Amino acid sequence: MLKGLSILGYAGMVGGLLGQLAARSVFSASPAVITVQAGAVLLMLWARRTFGRRSFHLAANPTEGGLVTNGLYRYIRHPIYAAVCLFIGAGAAAHWSWSAGLSSGLVLAGAVLRIFCEEPLVEARYPQYAQYKAATWRMIPYVY
Repeated sequence: MLKGLSILGYAGMVGGLLGQLAARSVFSASPAVITVQAGAVLLMLWARRTFGRRSFHLAANPTEGGLVTNGLYRYIRHPIYAAVCLFIGAGAAAHWSWSAGLSSGLVLAGAVLRIFCEEPLVEARYPQYAQYKAATWRMIPYVY
């Protein structure tokens, strides 16, 4: 059931992104928005590099090779989802409309759904995840 729900979360993230693309509310000429989005891309690249050659799975599925707790993962458990939400949220804020807000909210909701599906599966595979989870934040340090 968790794997099926995680696919729904992924579909929500993709749907939200497509909605923002259709509304032309992803990119902005504002230096502040460009800076935030560039930071989000750097966060994603750092997280992806730390994660290594492990593949992305459409459905929540813990990867082989042990639990990653170094690099950016030392501070937050889901830095790639955080980076995607930051990137999309900055675009929506720059082009505020109901459609941009709803699309951005759909991306965030999809990411949160995937997190809630992935975490029990990772904890079942890697028992040390419970200790790691107690020492880190999901997406935003000191907030969530």
